[in-house]
Amino acid sequence: MHKWMMMGMVLGVAAQADSWPHWRGPGFDGSSPERHLPAQWSKTDNLAWSVDLPGPGAATPVVWGDHVFVSSTDTREGALVAMAVDRRSGEVRWRRKVADGLRRDHRSNFAAPSPVTDGRRVIFYYSSGELAAFDFAGRPLWARNLQKEYGEFAFLWTYSSSPLLYSNTLFLQVLQRDVPVSGRGRRDGPNESYLLALNPATGQNRWRHIRPSPAVAESREAFSTPIPYTHEGRTDLLVAGGDCLTGHDPQTGRERWRWGSWNPSRTGHYRLVPSPVGGAGVLLVCAPKLEPVFAIRANGSGTLGEAAVLWNSRHARELTSDVPTPLFYDGDFFVLSDLRKRLSRVEPQTGHVKWTLETPGRAKYEASPTGADGRIFLMNFRGDVTIVSAGSGEVLRTIGMGEPGDDMIRSTLAIAQGQLFIRTNAKLFCVGPGKQG
Repeated sequence: MHKWMMMGMVLGVAAQADSWPHWRGPGFDGSSPERHLPAQWSKTDNLAWSVDLPGPGAATPVVWGDHVFVSSTDTREGALVAMAVDRRSGEVRWRRKVADGLRRDHRSNFAAPSPVTDGRRVIFYYSSGELAAFDFAGRPLWARNLQKEYGEFAFLWTYSSSPLLYSNTLFLQVLQRDVPVSGRGRRDGPNESYLLALNPATGQNRWRHIRPSPAVAESREAFSTPIPYTHEGRTDLLVAGGDCLTGHDPQTGRERWRWGSWNPSRTGHYRLVPSPVGGAGVLLVCAPKLEPVFAIRANGSGTLGEAAVLWNSRHARELTSDVPTPLFYDGDFFVLSDLRKRLSRVEPQTGHVKWTLETPGRAKYEASPTGADGRIFLMNFRGDVTIVSAGSGEVLRTIGMGEPGDDMIRSTLAIAQGQLFIRTNAKLFCVGPGKQG
């Protein structure tokens, strides 16, 4: 194992348990080991603090020690900003303008990817291709723009994929069309889908791996994030999109295995949003729209056939997800269907559904579920946080955190140091005790 890989693994194991360094948490699966979390709160009660944000964004806040980092738009300045907030007091420690521009379509903005941190630096990434690294004091370390270097993204809608920091390497993926669409994409060369690995200290490339795809048109587009999963001593970098799931060597980007497809007829509008998730030796990948969820055996090799599929959810119509990434918590998968309006607890090895509930209210739930302290936390477009018992599937309560007229709230709830971090269109809330550490 490379020395830089070993150093990163030691740092991560030692320091991530009480942090939320990645949009899917310390284990890259949406869960936290935290206990004794607040059970009830409001926009005014049982809050450590709240901070006004300069604009909306779908990025999940990340937390390390006494630092909370959040990506945002600034609607007044028409800019993208990186922010650091003091976890104990709610004071904004620093704010940096990263680039001009807010959006290119009405459904989303450029502050959709979540930042990521390893405890030494924080890296912000935006849908415009801007990539910027800062130290914890807010000093710029390096910056790049992937669109300027590798060509304009060929997406019908706004590209969004969050960065991953793992084993002292920064990973990014761009899974896009092979030809321009609606005037977007390269015309001076091929529109390649790729994985990129960088040195997080310098921003320099370690490798760039071209990822081919049999998909056509919009089905080549993926808004998912690469996820590491370790099983029986081997770590695969999981990449979902382009009608297939692939596993890659994190040190080289080499493709170890490939499974697909949920789209054998090559339908052209199956863009993929949910990221894969691993747990109990099983890899879960969601086909788009109202198509099934598939459970794949971990540690495959080569081109995988049907023998690699443990089960799929064609028999259970509620098990599907068009946008939210499933959660692995307490030994099971939790699949949130934004279109079926259901949350289900599922056994990894069999696909047996232990319980299913209907999500309350009329607003859509696209934020991915978070699990901790025996509960599942959901948030809908209006900013209503629904708390569910992981054991029974009972809805414990729903707490409104949004403002009148709020819509399209997609940020995932983060957990660290006994506190909950909730990001709406206008505010960042810290729920729980105010003085920590």
